[in-house]
Amino acid sequence: MTFQELKAAVDAGTVDTVLVCMVDMQGRLMGKRFVAQHFVATAWEETHCCNYLLATDLEMATPDGYASTSWQKGYGDYTLRPDLDTIRPLTWLNGTVMVLCDVLDHHTHEPVAHSPRAVLKRQIARCEDRGLTPIMATELEFFLFEKSFAEIARTGYRELVPISRFNEDYSILQTSREEHVMQPLRNHLWAAGIPVENSKGEAESGQEELNIRYATALDTADHHTIAKHATKEIADRHGHAASFMAKWHPARVGSSAHVHQSLWRNGQNAFADPEGDFGMSREMRHYMAGLIRFAPEITLFLAPYVNSYKRFAKATFAPTKTVWSVDNRTAGFRLCGAATQAVRVECRIPGSDMNPYLALAALLAAGLAGMDGELDLARPTTGDVYDAAQAGEIPASLPAALDRFRRSDMLRAAMGDEVIDHYCRAAEWEIEEFERAVTDFEIARGFERA
Repeated sequence: MTFQELKAAVDAGTVDTVLVCMVDMQGRLMGKRFVAQHFVATAWEETHCCNYLLATDLEMATPDGYASTSWQKGYGDYTLRPDLDTIRPLTWLNGTVMVLCDVLDHHTHEPVAHSPRAVLKRQIARCEDRGLTPIMATELEFFLFEKSFAEIARTGYRELVPISRFNEDYSILQTSREEHVMQPLRNHLWAAGIPVENSKGEAESGQEELNIRYATALDTADHHTIAKHATKEIADRHGHAASFMAKWHPARVGSSAHVHQSLWRNGQNAFADPEGDFGMSREMRHYMAGLIRFAPEITLFLAPYVNSYKRFAKATFAPTKTVWSVDNRTAGFRLCGAATQAVRVECRIPGSDMNPYLALAALLAAGLAGMDGELDLARPTTGDVYDAAQAGEIPASLPAALDRFRRSDMLRAAMGDEVIDHYCRAAEWEIEEFERAVTDFEIARGFERA
């Protein structure tokens, strides 16, 4: 939907509300609901928000230790500038359209460097300086539960019953029972201009996967964020909870967000070379070598919470190693479309709890570093990669990932110290909060026997 089409819809009375949204550090939509007439008259230029929105945790707490904002600085404003190219109808909400915003400094009107869209835009610009366009796609995995968010919260999140009783991977029988959620989700997202390809049952009871067609990197992150938001709203409307936790139960598989990547030049896939091994160009080999070399340094942006690391377990289809393989789902990086014009690399490390803007930016930074350094790509690993003794390891915990992230010269050069230090503090806070918690495991294990 263009701005002119929005104005016409407002004049016709078919649109009365505009959701003006930014993306926070956790990848969530935050913003305001505008009367549509006011938005098209003046608010389309800019609005404002408290700058704490890029310095909070999942609970909206305001930790200290951020350089960008604090109680001492008084928590001022950011400017939100609507990106009018992102206007789209949200047909699951009556008379409502949405627009995404870039976050600007209130005084200078320069982009806020640590805002997720700005972090990704910086890496896209680095690609464009090389005459390259990043084309990416993400897969969204999540669980549907029998009860609603409100009902589950009242039980203290202890009565978590998936919507199905058995592993529904590719099951048409079971997914037909879930179409009251999944069919409107697909159709409403399509109406919102998000090129959904399909949905399917995933490899666990109650687990779903939503696949969206590849697009430019920024569009891919926008599509992912809106789709995740829509999933929760539409499921909730039908009395169900949808969770994107990476690992909600120790005996069940986790949820991922695999990222497919290629770089294009002049409308052609620059990763494709029919003369290269597996149809891979020299540029693709360097890019993939960068992904593998720097994977431990970027894992924090692929797995941002303590819980994220519970997903990395042997024989669960979640990777534990940073090697690559050809069409092999046990590796951290999988070559897809070998020897075709669609050749690309799939990163299987990210969990469904990732912020797509930060994850895509980190992957691009690592790949570009590989290209700049002309890094050599090792031969692919074959067989069960979980047992590949010589393969590099994905960091096994948030503290380990934070240590590699903090010390990454590559990321500091690509993103700037301000961005890296900001997200270091976010990870530190997650660790501090977890260390203060007394878990059900500790109580059950030690209440009587300690």
